Amino acid sequence: MARIRVLVVDDHRIFAESLAAALAAEPDVDVAAAGSGPAALRALERAAAEARPYDVILVDAELGGPAPGGAAAHGGAPAPGGSPAVGGSPAAGGVPALPVPRPEEPGAVDGISLVAQVRVARPGVRSVVLAEKDDPRCAARALQAGASGWVAKDCSLQRLLTVIRGVLRDETHLPPALLTGVLRELTTARKHRTESEQLVESLTPREREVLRCMVAGLGRKAVAERLFLSPHTVRTHMQNVLGKLGVHSTLAAVALARRAGVGPAEPVTVRLAGDVVERGSQLA
Repeated sequence: MARIRVLVVDDHRIFAESLAAALAAEPDVDVAAAGSGPAALRALERAAAEARPYDVILVDAELGGPAPGGAAAHGGAPAPGGSPAVGGSPAAGGVPALPVPRPEEPGAVDGISLVAQVRVARPGVRSVVLAEKDDPRCAARALQAGASGWVAKDCSLQRLLTVIRGVLRDETHLPPALLTGVLRELTTARKHRTESEQLVESLTPREREVLRCMVAGLGRKAVAERLFLSPHTVRTHMQNVLGKLGVHSTLAAVALARRAGVGPAEPVTVRLAGDVVERGSQLA
């Protein structure tokens, strides 16, 4: 029997441990729990390095805030990249507890951002979002980020198992009550993207270069140095960009550019006397 490796990512310890214990009772499921986005990414990396990759990751839609730390395995050996249970012994019922929370863990990410990172870093892992309430907009964002399913936290264990096994067959699972709202959100997002693309297409090639520099977070002086222009010329280009895009601030222009799929300008590598210097290294 092929075993399914599942990673539960939730910063609410009682919920994470209870769900892990319930899933671990299934004969074909190995499960571990992680208390934060960074801890989940470490567990995924370690599992892949040990040739024991996870198949499905269950992510709390409202993941965020102070990170509880690493991962602890349930129903098997300690999870790759994980930490031992609190006190080094299982919690009540024989299920290892999540690790002691870390008060401060850099790089904390929310649930949707974690889904997007997993899609890029571990494309073979299927993501399912666990939510306390049905939110069409958030569900649409999750699908756009790469999630394969959206499940209510109060659903039955059998329903969750059905979704887990379904996404491994490349199915997409949404509650029927959410379908109309999610389709509406996706259609609206596509409309906004199309409108943004049309606005960006109205820019000249030089203005698009300036816009990509703005997306990269470069100020006027840095843009001038990068494009070998005077600050006054850059200021004129920036004003033209804002005017053509119909916005009144750099932040609004950047948001519109991202909706249109415009990425940041790439760093420029310059060689000086045998040394390599990266101009615009803050773009990396």
